[in-house]
Amino acid sequence: MKRGELSMEVIIIAAIALLVLVILSILIIRSGGTVAGGTSCNAPAIGGECRSDAGSCASDGRIPSSNACPNSGEVCCIPLTKPS
Repeated sequence: MKRGELSMEVIIIAAIALLVLVILSILIIRSGGTVAGGTSCNAPAIGGECRSDAGSCASDGRIPSSNACPNSGEVCCIPLTKPS
C-alpha cells in the first residue's frame, strides 16, 4: 500500500461505526420523550396525585415526593405500592 492510501478495511470499519452511531442517535432521540413524560407527578408510571398539603398524603397510604406538580405550592403524593 502506498503512503496516503486508505485500505478497504479501514473504509468498511468507518462505515460500520458511522451506521452504529446513527442508530444509537435515533434510539436516544426517540426515547427522550418517554423520559420527559415520566417525571411528572401524574405520569402513569408514578401514579401520583398533586395535593395542597403534604400531611394529606398519609391518609390513604401515600408519601410525599419531589416529583413536579403543575401548580406551585402543591406536593406530589405517590403510592407506596406500584400503580396498577
